[in-house]
Amino acid sequence: MSEPQSPVARLEQERATVTRRLRELTADFDAVVAASRDSNADDEHDPEGATIAFERSQTGALIKQARGTLAEIDAALDRVGSGAYGTCESCGGPIGEGRLEARPTARTCIGCASTPTR
Repeated sequence: MSEPQSPVARLEQERATVTRRLRELTADFDAVVAASRDSNADDEHDPEGATIAFERSQTGALIKQARGTLAEIDAALDRVGSGAYGTCESCGGPIGEGRLEARPTARTCIGCASTPTR
C-alpha cells in the first residue's frame, strides 16, 4: 500500500488537472467562436444538431465552473498555509480525514455540511 498524499500534494494535483481542463475548454470555446465568425450558416434552424450558441453557452458554463473550482483549491491552499486547513469554518471542529480525502477543498465538517441552512 502507498502512503496517503499530503493535503498540499492532493490540492496541487487537483489544481494541475483543473488547469489543464480549463486550457482545453478555453481552446474549445475559442474554436466555437471562430467557427461562428467564419460561417454564415443558419445554425439556429439546423436540424442536424446543437446550435453554435448552445455550444458556446455550454462551454462557457464549464469554464466558469472550472474557474470556481480553481478558486476553491486556491482557498484551500491558503488555509493550509495559515494552519486553518482541516478546521470547520462553521463550528470550529475538525474536518474528518475521510472527508478531506474525498473533497480536499472542504470548508466544513460532515455534520455542518449536512445541516440545512436557514
